Amino acid sequence: MNLVSRGSLVRIFTVSSCAMLCCSSVVLASGDSSTSSSTSTSSTSSTSTVVPAPTAIETSLLYPARALRFPAYTRSNPPAVPKNSGSGRRVVYQNELQWVWIIDGKNEIIRAMPVSGLRGVPNLGTYEVNSQSLRSYSLELKDVWFNNMTRFAIGPNGGNIGFHEIPTKYGKPLQTVEQLGSFQGSGCIRMAIADAKLMYNFAKLGTKVVVVP
Repeated sequence: MNLVSRGSLVRIFTVSSCAMLCCSSVVLASGDSSTSSSTSTSSTSSTSTVVPAPTAIETSLLYPARALRFPAYTRSNPPAVPKNSGSGRRVVYQNELQWVWIIDGKNEIIRAMPVSGLRGVPNLGTYEVNSQSLRSYSLELKDVWFNNMTRFAIGPNGGNIGFHEIPTKYGKPLQTVEQLGSFQGSGCIRMAIADAKLMYNFAKLGTKVVVVP
């Protein structure tokens, strides 16, 4: 390709896309009205191969140490209950995956759901539900409210940690339901409205909560 221009600027931009495994070039030339240019172009043919998207299990193996921004798992295809998460009637919270399981006394899953918490909070271990509130507010964040709060732990800064609906500020949710399954919270575990209501009704005082990596 030959470019002849007088008093002009030529810039070449290369745009790459990892998802499509290809790149393209765009050539832009600018100059005054007396500028003349000649170009020669050639076209080439190429073939592309469609690579199937990885399954949820394959994706989780590729990213074992972080929750995905757009989770590979879904409510109809949830991850399995983590190993070494206890037995009997309990709630299991897997921090790195950002999923919660509500399990009855027969070790049957009542519901598995994506949530949004804070990486590494609370500490791993077994807790018990210690208090509940249908509606509560933040002592640190102005006009932030939590509905269907079920508390079970204390955070690194001394504040309560619990399950609750996605909080609102001035009546507007602080995140979308679609973002559940990724780290969005400041310590507590955010849930969809129906999930938080179920948790509130299931996890009464003394209910076991197991936090795993």
